[in-house]
Amino acid sequence: MGSGAAEYRKRLERAAEMRSYRGAGISAEEEAELDALEEKEREKRRKVSDAARAEYLVRDAMAQGKFDNLKYAGKPIPGLGESYDPDWWVKGLIQRENISGLGPAAILLRKEDAELDARLDAQYTEQQVRDILQDFNRRVIDARRQLQGGPPVITQTRDVEDEVDRWRQRREARPAEPPAEPQPARPWWQRLWKGTA
Repeated sequence: MGSGAAEYRKRLERAAEMRSYRGAGISAEEEAELDALEEKEREKRRKVSDAARAEYLVRDAMAQGKFDNLKYAGKPIPGLGESYDPDWWVKGLIQRENISGLGPAAILLRKEDAELDARLDAQYTEQQVRDILQDFNRRVIDARRQLQGGPPVITQTRDVEDEVDRWRQRREARPAEPPAEPQPARPWWQRLWKGTA
C-alpha cells in the first residue's frame, strides 16, 4: 500500500471511531473534524466517474467469482450481429417457455391445416367432422381479410363434402379393433395384496 492509501485508511478508521462517539460527549472541534472528513469522502465519491465505478464493480465481481459459471461463457451470444427485431423479447419468451397457440393467424392456420386430417380421424360422427371443417374454413376466410395484419394467408379452405368422404374412406380402411378380452376378476384378497397372485 502506498503512503496515500495508508493515510486514507487511517482517516477512515478515525472517522468510523468518531462516528461511534458522535452524540456521546465528543467535543465540537472533533465533531467538526468528523463532518469535514465525511464531506471530503462524499466529494471524492462524486468525482469518481460512472465508468470508473462500473469498472471497479466488474473487477470486484470477477474477484468474487460471480462470472465463473455463466451460461454463454466461451460461446457466441445468440442473436448478436443479426438485424434488429423490435419483437425479439416476445420471440425469445415464446421459445423459452415453449408457448404454442400464439402468433400470426396465417402461420397458425398452416400448422392446423397440416394436422387437420389426424384431428378429423379422431372424431366419431360426421357432424363433428363437419363442425370442425366449417370452423376451420370460417377462420381461414377471416384471416384472409387481414383485419389484424400479419403475413399473407396461403392456406386454402377445405370442401366439407369432399373431406367428409375422405374421412369415411379412411375410417372404413382402418382395421376393426377386436374388443379387448375381459380379464378375470381377482379375489378381493389378491387385489389387496398386490404382491400375491
